[in-house]
Amino acid sequence: MKRNATALWTGTGKEGTGSLTTQSNLVKNLPYTWATRFENAAGSNPEELIAAAHAGCYSMKLSFLTEKAGLKSDSIETTCNVNLENGAIINSHLVVKAKIAGCTPEQFSAIAEEARATCPISKSLSCEVTLEASLA
Repeated sequence: MKRNATALWTGTGKEGTGSLTTQSNLVKNLPYTWATRFENAAGSNPEELIAAAHAGCYSMKLSFLTEKAGLKSDSIETTCNVNLENGAIINSHLVVKAKIAGCTPEQFSAIAEEARATCPISKSLSCEVTLEASLA
């Protein structure tokens, strides 16, 4: 399976503008600029998209592992914070809250950690990936 996205950038690094489009076209010509990346201006940026991908990937992996353990997750909510410093992503921090009937805190902690270590996005990042996990 292969997926793709396209970025178009015109102009200089600081004054230029760009747009991002995904294969599915769910993200289509999403604008981004130096200011949306480095000055918190309104708009998106590549790091925000990495955070969304990581949160989505982690939630699905956690669901698979929960099922493998013989449990059923009622809901999994994951927030991901990506930290960019000096031109590099230095940390991706996952915060997950899950409702899983019959799951003990110890069992959940082990499953949540396995998902952190084995989700494809976690494995593809060359930065520290940290986790806060709790049962709701």
